[in-house]
Amino acid sequence: MLKQKLAQKQLQKLSPQQIQLMRLLQIPAATLEQRIKEELEANPALEEGSEQDELPLEDSEEAENKEDEYELDDYLREYMEDDPSAYNLPQNSQGTEEEDKAIPIPVQETFHEFLQKQLGLLSFQDEREKAIAEYIVGNIGEDGYLRRSPEAISDDLLFAQNIQASVDEIEHWIQQVQRFEPPGVGARNLQECLAIQLQHKLRKEDLDEKRRKQLELALRIVQKAFNDFSNKRFNQVKTRLRISNEELKEAMEEILQLNPKPASAYTGSNRRQTEYVIPDFFVVNRDGQLELSLHNLNLPDLRINNHYQNMLQQYHAKAKKQKAGKKDKEAILFIKQKIDNARWFIDAIRQRYDTMQRIMQAIIEYQKKYFLTGDEMQLRPMILKDIADITGLDISTVSRVANSKYVQTEFGTKKLKDFFSEGMQTTEGEEVSTREVKNALKELIEKENKRKPLSDEKLKTMLREKGYDIARRTVAKYREQMNIPVARLRKEL
Repeated sequence: MLKQKLAQKQLQKLSPQQIQLMRLLQIPAATLEQRIKEELEANPALEEGSEQDELPLEDSEEAENKEDEYELDDYLREYMEDDPSAYNLPQNSQGTEEEDKAIPIPVQETFHEFLQKQLGLLSFQDEREKAIAEYIVGNIGEDGYLRRSPEAISDDLLFAQNIQASVDEIEHWIQQVQRFEPPGVGARNLQECLAIQLQHKLRKEDLDEKRRKQLELALRIVQKAFNDFSNKRFNQVKTRLRISNEELKEAMEEILQLNPKPASAYTGSNRRQTEYVIPDFFVVNRDGQLELSLHNLNLPDLRINNHYQNMLQQYHAKAKKQKAGKKDKEAILFIKQKIDNARWFIDAIRQRYDTMQRIMQAIIEYQKKYFLTGDEMQLRPMILKDIADITGLDISTVSRVANSKYVQTEFGTKKLKDFFSEGMQTTEGEEVSTREVKNALKELIEKENKRKPLSDEKLKTMLREKGYDIARRTVAKYREQMNIPVARLRKEL
């Protein structure tokens, strides 16, 4: 049985202006220029130029516009209530599609298209064999590895394409694909990937005898002693293959030149150009005074199109003198929404500037010693809440600004999020940044004897001697965060 009842609920609903601001806060300076261009193209009521350049309206019209502002809103609301289906205008700059907008990327040849082209170089007896090879290529990942076994591929072909293929036949075509460029593509694991690349080098005819022997030894190591070699058990490698220390060094040099991710060697047209970081902030030290400026190069001034404002007034004046028809009402609604969207966008750009400036200024004050000296040891523990409390902004707003922005200092261009870190107590009771501890840990590892690398337990002891009261598991965590391997994998000959 259906029942109706009244209930009060407290809901948090974001206005279009707030949504607009959040999206603009997330994008860095490099993307903002493109975003403004998109808005200029989408909204004819928005144009380039400062507000000071706007044409002055006649005094009587301007006064009338101010007096009738609420009257116009009531008029439009009344029209929408009378005939809500008469005109449904898409809300520019507010729809969910806005989040998906990005700088267009030209259509280019992909890594898999490059592999597909090379299929044409193989000799097939019939379409069945071609389908098998195409399926193998289709299962190669973006890193260049083939993650599916011949047995799994055989099952897939049978069920998906009704093609019966034995494991041996599939293995044959996998080996054919493994001869493709770039070398190493189609490998099932790292060991096979390195072996394929070494075999590719050995097929070259211009090798001298010494280089050929080095490559052959490197191939033997990869094929017969890879587990010991990858775990840096070099004595076992030398004993097992009966080679000298010098021979091992020469073979190791060959192996270290190989690419563990074969797809990264693809230099086709889909390879993106080097991306240059465009800083969002600039901090300059002028005799001990830190000056902050925001990146606004190539960003145009924005204003409301005068023509659209005049059109709105003319339609409104006409509607007051005589009953407006449906087309006039639609025109008024269209123009007003475009002008409102333009105002929201201009306001959002201004708020973005003010918000970013407040947040960056708070970070500079909090980390003043670093910006004056460039010494990372001077970085204080700082979390998002610290800056939120100083600025009076929400933590989520601070996070949006910090996650994707860069600041240029006289010590280099830094990620804003790198200034945020947790704190810990030293043995003397002083609070220091975890970043400082990581730098101390990194320095110890860089100075260690590579023949006898320091264990996490030894690193913990040495850090405590420096005043950092830290557990062994914390040492391991920080080491992993810095992508530094365990001691046995840092060992060198």
